[in-house]
Amino acid sequence: MSTQTSPVPTDFIRDIVDEDLRSGKHRAIVTRFPPEPNGYLHIGHAKSICLNFGIARQYGGICHLRFDDTNPSTEEVEYVESIQDDVRWLGFDWKDKRFYASDYFEKIHGYAVELIRRGKAYVCDLSTEEMRRSRGTFTEPGQPSPFRDRGVEENLDLFERMRKGEFPDGSRTLRAKIDMASPNMNLRDPVLYRIKRATHHRTGDKWCLYPMYDFAHPISDALEGITHSICTLEFEDHRPLYDWTLENGPAPCRPRQIEFARLNLTFTLMSKRKLLDLVEKNLVTGWDDPRLPTLRGMRRRGFTPEALRAFASHVGVTKFNSLTEMELLENFLRDDLNKRAPRRMAVLKPLKVVLENYPEGKVEELDAVNNPEDPSAGTRKVPFSRELFIEADDFRDPPPPKFFRLSPGREVRLRCAYFIKCERVVRDPKTGEPVELRCTYDPATRGGNAPDGRKVKATLHWVSAQTCVPAEVRLYDRLLSTPEPTEEDFTKSLNPRSLEVLQGCRLEPALTELPVGTTCQFERLGYFCPDSVDSKPGALVFNRALTLKDSWAKIESKTKA
Repeated sequence: MSTQTSPVPTDFIRDIVDEDLRSGKHRAIVTRFPPEPNGYLHIGHAKSICLNFGIARQYGGICHLRFDDTNPSTEEVEYVESIQDDVRWLGFDWKDKRFYASDYFEKIHGYAVELIRRGKAYVCDLSTEEMRRSRGTFTEPGQPSPFRDRGVEENLDLFERMRKGEFPDGSRTLRAKIDMASPNMNLRDPVLYRIKRATHHRTGDKWCLYPMYDFAHPISDALEGITHSICTLEFEDHRPLYDWTLENGPAPCRPRQIEFARLNLTFTLMSKRKLLDLVEKNLVTGWDDPRLPTLRGMRRRGFTPEALRAFASHVGVTKFNSLTEMELLENFLRDDLNKRAPRRMAVLKPLKVVLENYPEGKVEELDAVNNPEDPSAGTRKVPFSRELFIEADDFRDPPPPKFFRLSPGREVRLRCAYFIKCERVVRDPKTGEPVELRCTYDPATRGGNAPDGRKVKATLHWVSAQTCVPAEVRLYDRLLSTPEPTEEDFTKSLNPRSLEVLQGCRLEPALTELPVGTTCQFERLGYFCPDSVDSKPGALVFNRALTLKDSWAKIESKTKA
């Protein structure tokens, strides 16, 4: 599958931006990425980050990073810091344009006061349940609150006393006075402010009165001079409230809200609520678990920002919800890593090989290519000795049909080394399993070629038993066993094979120098990277990012069989 993309994407949002610039509506483009600091970002947010920062970059504009921190009970400094780190890792920079909705709490409060003065908002004493019952249904209009016709002065007094903390949490709200018969439920006198006593991560206990997201967001956009407020499709029904807020208050400008379809991926979860459930139930190791679609998890697993940016550009933006195949994302990662990931050798399930005609105690260094796709990557030295390890799966006795790797009497090539031939097998006396292969090597085939022109049908990777390094390797796979969870309890769709931990793996020595955050190819096995949490000198841990080819279809067919 080709994953090449156009360097200059086009879509309906960019068409709008083009027209706004052409008509003179805007002289400069200002976008924003507005996360709520109540969790970790996932790949769906990455699509939004690439879109907002990408449009600003493409048109020579500015993209703000604004934390919409209007709910202090769920927000933490930890999330603020992780979000900033993730945005930078993806390759984007907000420079000095970092803002918080809490920066504008005083102005947002003043905006609400002005709405009250204009008769556009009122203080309501209905409980949450009473309010829900009075809102009506999609086929029946709502019933006006008995407090809807309070006078301006009474509303101003009550709202000020709400700010001072004279009333219990949840006892009163400030509601917009719009239309209780509107077919859009979001316009049936929505709540603008609620009483909530919770310590805010920036303002502390200064406020006990907090604006709702749908009220704070358009005002924050206007105060920052945002030209295009780009959000996901679930906010389409909220756009009339966004526009009403700006039309009926003292907004300094009128940003335009534009919605696009969010990213949905097969074999994973994109719901923050469901991801939180997995974390809290200890079904995964945390927000950075490599099986999760969080950017922290994907980074730990070995994904690259270049692959995610290319993927986001290829997927593009539309107005229609759809489901994107995980294979597409994985192919973008393969394309990226194939071009620049260094090659190394590692044996995950070691089987010992002794070369009986190789001098004891001798260790020679052989040249190995670092990346055949990148000649500038050069070569490295790989130690070779009398005793080696190969993959246990590379030996069969007797060999099944079409098995061309090592078996008794057969000759194979060792990568960048020599031809070897299996002479006899040492077996475990109890199980009969092979524990050691006694082989011979042909010294004339150094570098992997026979001067007499004879050919072999298999090339195996290997490591020197004398110099190799032990490691733990974690084989990660899809989070879910089905493309989409259908059960109400989505945890029933978790893939039981999503993690396999291999102990006693053997690595070539060069892998001890691989920096955390660098993904390399284990030859013939896949792409792996050092674990950023658990890998330490003397106790190496590597995570598999993905296999060299998509093996999921084969796994599924075997399971069904």
